[in-house]
Amino acid sequence: MKYIYRFFLSSIAALAILASSAQAGSIKIGTEGAYPPWNAKNEAGKLIGFEVELANFLCIYMKHDCTIVEQDWDGMIPALTSGKFDAIMAGMSITDERKKTINFSQGYADEVASLAVMKGSNLEGMDTPKAINLSTGGSDVKNALKTLTAALAGKTIGVQTATIHQNFLESGDVGSVKVRTYKTQDEVNLDLTAGRIDAALAAAVAFTDYAEKSGKPVVLVGPTFAGGAFGNGVGVGIRKEDAQLLKDFNKAIDTARKQGKISELAIKWFGFDASM
Repeated sequence: MKYIYRFFLSSIAALAILASSAQAGSIKIGTEGAYPPWNAKNEAGKLIGFEVELANFLCIYMKHDCTIVEQDWDGMIPALTSGKFDAIMAGMSITDERKKTINFSQGYADEVASLAVMKGSNLEGMDTPKAINLSTGGSDVKNALKTLTAALAGKTIGVQTATIHQNFLESGDVGSVKVRTYKTQDEVNLDLTAGRIDAALAAAVAFTDYAEKSGKPVVLVGPTFAGGAFGNGVGVGIRKEDAQLLKDFNKAIDTARKQGKISELAIKWFGFDASM
């Protein structure tokens, strides 16, 4: 009887340890669900997109039980730091400014930005390089910014609020442009196609995805942007104190890259390999 009683207590203790371990391995990942093809929702309201699928694979590699939750973009970092969730995967570029508040994993995908207009706009055909990296400087970058400054003078440019795109337009690098901010990228797209703004700035793939799905004649103009205010790729945002979780994500990203999973998902959602 004593043996059975001890076995019973040991079993309860073992179950408690397992439950505790499962709890320790449970994390929440915040995403916007409104920035396709990075993250979005389908007609049934289910979260989909490149980062949603990638998050699921990373969680398998980390052996974490993960839940992906929605969060408005402009409250993303405050929600992380207040403990609403444990990590951010929301097309968030790795920038020095954001690194003052949170840590980032290594980058898992590149995100170049671009201006977009409606076909027929007088902003089409700007004579600039195809791509510029603000971190490199040089005559090509200076000349491109000079061309953009002249072309955008007096124009109204739409951007999603609290983004690197807003920061760039307000930095003065392309002169004093009129910036109109929106809560979501969908709202930016709608005002662009309705003619309420002259151009918009966002991730290039956000515009190409919208043009393909909506059938609207949205076209990219000028160069694509990287570096500087646009950061260095997209990574997982993590609280400063969560050092172990940062290591877990970095290890999982390494595994996903080596197995070709990031490339596979990028081609599926972007149409090209945007992996870093």
